[in-house]
Amino acid sequence: MRPRLGVNIDHVATLRQQRGESYPNIERAAELSLKAGADQITIHLREDRRHIQDADVPAVQTVCSGLKKLFNLEMGCSDEMVGIASRIKPDWVCLVPEKREEKTTEGGLAVLDDVNFKRVSGAVETILKHSPRTKISLFVEAHTPTLEACLRMPIHAVEIHTGDYARDFLLKKDLTPHLTHYQEAYYLMKNAQKGFHAGHGLTKHSLAPLLKQGLFEEYNIGHWIVGEAVFKGLETVVGDLVKQMS
Repeated sequence: MRPRLGVNIDHVATLRQQRGESYPNIERAAELSLKAGADQITIHLREDRRHIQDADVPAVQTVCSGLKKLFNLEMGCSDEMVGIASRIKPDWVCLVPEKREEKTTEGGLAVLDDVNFKRVSGAVETILKHSPRTKISLFVEAHTPTLEACLRMPIHAVEIHTGDYARDFLLKKDLTPHLTHYQEAYYLMKNAQKGFHAGHGLTKHSLAPLLKQGLFEEYNIGHWIVGEAVFKGLETVVGDLVKQMS
């Protein structure tokens, strides 16, 4: 069975927001991606609303539901976002760190800090209280103490931040340290019967060594897909990734 492919369509919304138009249409991007073989649509509703807007959330959820595919909402741990997730009740929520000044998410959640741990665990518990069927993943580094802290919360999976790996792949550096950490993280999470996902900065090319290693059951890829779609079309790019993952 191949890993799941989650297509992050945030940057379709980025293009739309640049001109404040109604196009490119975010729902169309979700529908085309899913019909091309994606298993899930991922969107990140940021505090500053730089790309995905509030109205996009139920709209994309409706597309996913209609095609019987998964809807994954990435979000920070603020009271506002926890309230939205509790009301919307997505299939998955991925809790991520968020800073206004960053261009994109720069790393995993800092759950080893007591204050942050309480904030994240509080978000998890509140969402599950209001939406028991929602599954929750935490976006974290492949770092044993961090993962052990995650396991103290009632989560369903972790999503490993692959940004550093993806950068080193582009720089043609030795990937062995990253792959070793992923292997260690995999065994820890699998022994706890938790899901093991990956995302951030991945391309068709940097995905290949991870597929060969065979550890992750889900990949969330966005920026590269949208960039390639400019030249090849969204359906073609997503379809090619699905074939590669198969």
